[in-house]
Amino acid sequence: MSLPALRAIRERFPEARLSVLAKPWVADLYGRESFVNEIILYSGQSPWRMGRELRGRGFDCAILLQNAFEAAWIAWLAGIPTRIGYKRDGRQVLLTRAVPVPKPGEIPRHERFYYLELLRRAGIIDRLPESEAIQLNRTAPPNGKRVIGVSPGAAYGNAKRWLPERFAEAAGELARRRGASIALFGSQSERDLCERVAQLLIGPQVTNYAGQTTLAQFIDLASGCELFLTNDSGAMHIASALGVPTVAIFGATDDIATGPTGAHARVVRQPVSCSPCLLRECPIDHRCMTRVPSGRVAEVALELLRS
Repeated sequence: MSLPALRAIRERFPEARLSVLAKPWVADLYGRESFVNEIILYSGQSPWRMGRELRGRGFDCAILLQNAFEAAWIAWLAGIPTRIGYKRDGRQVLLTRAVPVPKPGEIPRHERFYYLELLRRAGIIDRLPESEAIQLNRTAPPNGKRVIGVSPGAAYGNAKRWLPERFAEAAGELARRRGASIALFGSQSERDLCERVAQLLIGPQVTNYAGQTTLAQFIDLASGCELFLTNDSGAMHIASALGVPTVAIFGATDDIATGPTGAHARVVRQPVSCSPCLLRECPIDHRCMTRVPSGRVAEVALELLRS
């Protein structure tokens, strides 16, 4: 979600040294991008220690895409003369340019515009970019073979998860139709879920990568997929940003605000009166997901591949 804003910063300051302070679990995402000069890891240091470390680097400006008080505190402790961020979490006293938070309806709903609007309101860019896509650098498939990527988990909660057996049915149908193998992706905590999907798949070759890859390795493996099936998840955003044809099943969350972007992404959802509810757990019968049939998802995927 933050990559379009970072690219806009680079375009505005083409000769500047652009450093990204990031936690280790997301650092690989930024490290792949050519417009970033340096990744600085924030891996459990106290804000005092991190501030002291940054103080000696001579930064002119800190643009805080992160909303928390801690981010502004670190930039203040580092003595960075210009500190730009949204006016929230009680941190405005630590900022030299505290930007008012957009009100509902003031900017497009997709989350990437929240970061871009910070730059616009701070006077760094004149207008929001017109591009609809969030882009990552895509590598070529490692062996030229067709692979269907599947990410059946979702960190936010079970309400975001389509049924494992439906993922198996849709992925199995696509693998048979395309002559492809299947790669399952997820975190270590989702390995059992992915193993359940793997056990339901009969016929195609299946590899369960859940909990076995770094973020950089996942990005490379996802790059090689012909198609990616997923819930609303981080894996969805990465696959669609890579330009991999991506089909995402949405229910509890809002695809207008957090859906995949670009011409190679499709959203499947079943209109029900209670969706999107934005709840972690469904208090009733999970109808927004249980009413999405596997055949419909497979057909949307095949149409996307034909387009």
